Formats: sequence, C-alpha cells, structure tokens
Amino acid sequence: MEQKNIKYPKTEKLKSKIIIGQMFNSGKSVSKYPLRMVYLPVSNKENVPLKTGVSVSKRYFKRAVDRNYFKRLLRESYRINKHLLIDTISEPHAIMIFYQTKDRLSFVEINDKMVELFKKFAVENYSL
Repeated sequence: MEQKNIKYPKTEKLKSKIIIGQMFNSGKSVSKYPLRMVYLPVSNKENVPLKTGVSVSKRYFKRAVDRNYFKRLLRESYRINKHLLIDTISEPHAIMIFYQTKDRLSFVEINDKMVELFKKFAVENYSL
C-alpha cells in the first residue's frame, strides 16, 4: 500500500497578500454549502502544487476561540483530502477555503463537504 503525502508543510501555506488580493479580484469560486473555495492558477517558484489558506468569518463566530477551532477543522480536512486536488490539477494553484455558516458542524460533516467541494472543483475545471 502506497503512503500518500498527507502533510501540510509551511511551503503550502498561503501567506502572500499580493496573491490573496489577486484571488479576490480575478479568481474563480466554487461552493458546496457551507464551504466556499476561491482559486487562482499561479506561477510558483517553490515547486509546490497548492498554496492554501483557510478563513472563518468574524460575522458568524464572534469569539476567536470558535474561529480558530473551525480553522483547525478546515486545515485538517484539507490535509487529509488534498490528494483529490493534486491528482486533478495540471498547474500550481492558490486556494482559499471559507467556512460560511453559523452552524456548528462536526468534523465528519465538514470532511464530507470538503470531499464534495474538491470533486465539484475537479468536474467544473478538469472534466474531459
């Protein structure tokens, strides 16, 4: 059985304010309630297929503890399922994943929605 790379190293974290700004100006979006993913193909000097960030709005969760909890869940779900994206993309992408509801979903529900979101992304962008 082949071991997949299920790490989330620092090089895969989206930190560039310039790229984040470009994503919101000219990036595309795909949604699967309650998750939304904004993505943009980028040129990448570090030879990393994905640069990823997560966000939970202060509008839905006023307390930082709650926002941080859901960001941890999003990062973990991404880490486990990122192979679905890496297997479908042909060029490096920057992606940002948003949690957009007041509902407090469990990790299993978030993970299921993340898989559906990645499959929807693959179908919309790379279907043959």
